[in-house]
Amino acid sequence: MTSIFVRKNLVFMWLAAISVFLCFIARGQAEVERQVMKFDEIDVQRINVREPDGTLRMTISSMAKAPGLVFKGKEHPYPSRQAAGILFFNDEGTENGGLLFGGAKKGQFASSGGHLSFDQYEQDQVISLDQTEDHGRRRASLTFFDRPTSPIPLDLVERINTPEGAAEFDNMAATGGFGYPRLFIGKTEERESAVVLRDAKGLARLRLVVTPSGAASIEFLDESGKVVRRIADK
Repeated sequence: MTSIFVRKNLVFMWLAAISVFLCFIARGQAEVERQVMKFDEIDVQRINVREPDGTLRMTISSMAKAPGLVFKGKEHPYPSRQAAGILFFNDEGTENGGLLFGGAKKGQFASSGGHLSFDQYEQDQVISLDQTEDHGRRRASLTFFDRPTSPIPLDLVERINTPEGAAEFDNMAATGGFGYPRLFIGKTEERESAVVLRDAKGLARLRLVVTPSGAASIEFLDESGKVVRRIADK
């Protein structure tokens, strides 16, 4: 009797152990399945994509929910960002590019634009693809910039909406504190196809242009912007 009783207990113990094991597997599988969700359609104002440690890597947002300037995971006010789109962030959680877009008709004219850019580390954009339209004047371009090695001054960004901050920002921009554009390739508001090369001070030194009528020219400029040599088709 004792032997039979022991055998029955062992059987029950094995069955219980197997049941617990299967429950753990089922629970783990259920948790994995819960992490994968499928939607046919979803309405949101903002989506944040993060690494497992919480580092922000990308946002998709409406204009109303657009983030400020995010630097190493900390968000700073950036009131001039008035557009919906996608922002990219580097491994440290600092903004390093984005895709922004918008447009609407205001009175008789449309005002619209699209912008794709990639930033230098802790600086502003160094490659920018843009399309703008305002009062019937349209421009499409690819621009390359030369930025300083020092980071963007965050305290100035936070004060840009004050008179003092705006004046300091304009002065810094005028004196090269944010760097200069070096190469422009695109279509101008005058409907010219143009390539403009600039020196380290942002001064145009070589200009290749084709007008809407088909007239082509190459212009060499000095530091004052004066054309010192021009090659044109006859």
